[in-house]
Amino acid sequence: MANKLVAVFLMCIVAAAAMHLTTANKVDDHYAACFNDCEDKCKSEGNGYSFCEMKCDADCVAKETLLNFKDLHFK
Repeated sequence: MANKLVAVFLMCIVAAAAMHLTTANKVDDHYAACFNDCEDKCKSEGNGYSFCEMKCDADCVAKETLLNFKDLHFK
C-alpha cells in the first residue's frame, strides 16, 4: 500500500512540474552580439571559459540595462 502511495505522489510531482514548463524567450540580438564579441576577445586574451562566460554576461547585461534605462522617460 505504501509503495502505491509513493508512486502516486511521484506521478503527481512529475505532472505538476510538466504543467509549469515554459519556453525560453528569444535572446535579444544586441545582447547576443555583445556577448559573442566579448567572449571571443576574452578567450583570445588567454582567459578560461567560465571566467569569460561570467565576465561577458555581467558586462552585456549591464549594457542592456543601461540602454533600457535610457529609453525610460521620467516626467
